[in-house]
Amino acid sequence: MFLQNKNIVLGVTGGIAAYKSAELVRRLKDQGANVRVVMTNGGKAFITPLTLQAVSGNPVADSLLDPAAEAAMGHIELAKWADLILIAPATANTIARLSAGMADDLLATICLATAAPIAVAPAMNQQMWHAIATQENMAVITRRGVHVWGPGAGEQACGDVGYGRMIEPDDIVEHCIKHFNTNHSLAGQHWVITAGPTREAIDPVRYISNHSSGKMGFSIADAAQSFGAKVTIIAGPVNLPTPNNCTRIDVQSAENMHEIALAQAVNADVFVACAAVADYKVAKISEHKLKKTSSNDAMSIALVKNPDIVASITALKDKPFTVGFAAETQDVEHYAKGKLVRKNLDMIAANDVAKQGQGFNSDDNALKVFWHNGSKELPLTAKKQLAEQLVALIHDRVQND
Repeated sequence: MFLQNKNIVLGVTGGIAAYKSAELVRRLKDQGANVRVVMTNGGKAFITPLTLQAVSGNPVADSLLDPAAEAAMGHIELAKWADLILIAPATANTIARLSAGMADDLLATICLATAAPIAVAPAMNQQMWHAIATQENMAVITRRGVHVWGPGAGEQACGDVGYGRMIEPDDIVEHCIKHFNTNHSLAGQHWVITAGPTREAIDPVRYISNHSSGKMGFSIADAAQSFGAKVTIIAGPVNLPTPNNCTRIDVQSAENMHEIALAQAVNADVFVACAAVADYKVAKISEHKLKKTSSNDAMSIALVKNPDIVASITALKDKPFTVGFAAETQDVEHYAKGKLVRKNLDMIAANDVAKQGQGFNSDDNALKVFWHNGSKELPLTAKKQLAEQLVALIHDRVQND
């Protein structure tokens, strides 16, 4: 039981995902945790305190001004008792109040009064998640060290589809286990990771790009920081939340990414080139939108090579340990090994993007990893777990080089 004797205060707030809280309590207890539940008035509208009292084995706290509890300074007692404050579901309203430092109910007051780490599992409508106010509030609490677990993407109770779903109870428990059993093997290292596609402008309206979602690169960043590394993500245009405790630099074109990558790599221990960078750009970007006319049934656009980011990094005098990626549709091993030698890489991770259910825009992936005197196959799994395996493998090679 990985959470044996860990004290977890579970905050349950007013979102439909509150119905999963009973299962979450059970899963936490299965791992040995002691769980005390604190509910907001909104949370009680979705699930009863009696249910959570039954599954937790402890009375549920729901009032800041309960005379019986406050006679013993109840909110301070809970704040001191906790090894972790976990808010799941964490609504947009709860996150806003956490950002503002409010103390107008029991849960918010405990969060202010505790020295324990705080984690939130966001749960809200996809438009609320993407709202500027919510993203700014997320940036504030992340900067203060609050752990953000999720959200996931998919169909929502309102019928919308997108990011905003609370991640599943088993995933939250896994985050708790990792939190209490953190491997700090990468402490003191700076990892720079490129992720996502680039966009090469044709005119003010159109661009050339690819299907990269950035999920693999962001998963690697999340894994590296969870093992103690300082992480900088250089991200092309992707619609992903920034992993906890990572620095994010957004770019558009390959030239943008090249410039930032060179600047960051000089202070990096490990450089992971996971981005799907466009090989070519338009030779001359049109100042105005190109128009379709009755006479131009065909169009030719001249392309020129983009700068080679990986080759520029490996050409540095004091280059970091450099890992490349090869997304191929055929002869994966042949092309990957050729790129490993040609670009003077320390390691390359290759995947077959022609296979259904892995690679671009998928939540799963499989990799064949090569270095100069060995290789290892990482079978199909969720990108999150795959990233952890890859980071561990990179660390092992760094230690042995």
